[in-house]
Amino acid sequence: MKATDLKKEAKKLADPKYAEVCQRFFKTGKGEYGYGDKFIGVKIPKLRGLVKEFDLPLGEAKKLSQSKIHEERMLGLLFIVKLYEKSKDDAEKAKIYKTYLSLFPYINNWDLVDVTTPKVIGRHLMDKDRKILYKWAKSKDLWTKRISIITCWWFIRKGDLKDVYPISKILLNDDHDLIHKAVGWMIREAGKKDLKKMEAFLKQHYKKMPRTMLRYAIERLPETRRQKYLKGKI
Repeated sequence: MKATDLKKEAKKLADPKYAEVCQRFFKTGKGEYGYGDKFIGVKIPKLRGLVKEFDLPLGEAKKLSQSKIHEERMLGLLFIVKLYEKSKDDAEKAKIYKTYLSLFPYINNWDLVDVTTPKVIGRHLMDKDRKILYKWAKSKDLWTKRISIITCWWFIRKGDLKDVYPISKILLNDDHDLIHKAVGWMIREAGKKDLKKMEAFLKQHYKKMPRTMLRYAIERLPETRRQKYLKGKI
């Protein structure tokens, strides 16, 4: 199957009214983080249905991931996730991983990052050197920085917490709300695996954390504990 065929399938599922909602929700106005992005109005479950129903070679998935249409980019990236998950060959996995990295300029909204990055980059780096994540965390690009921390979700789910806190520390003073939310979210997830480690990190850094980051990080703590953090009384 070709990328053009999948575009036709996606357009069959398009909902113009939902597309209007997405244009607002994903901040596509002038000066906003998603400026200029275009939506046709297809929800993620329907895109996943297409991925389940059809197969797409890597080259065609890459083409689809470079589309000007948001849902088509998501669809292409979901096919890349599928190809990586199905692959049994290390050389092929490395090729898929490198293809995903080449698509960074098109992975330009938080949902594209969150839905696909852990399942390709996280999965690939699970047993490999992760220095590249620290380089990305220091990038000037919003989405590259978000990729650096959201990749850790895969490691966290496997009980591996060695990168989430050092990368969080690098991003501690970032000025973008989407990084504040991502870092706080990953700290919270890490806390589900080891609460003592999470609190040790928070005690050291919470007073200089952006408020949104702190709120996300402590969301699951008991209310009295949350209030102590919020009032600076830990």
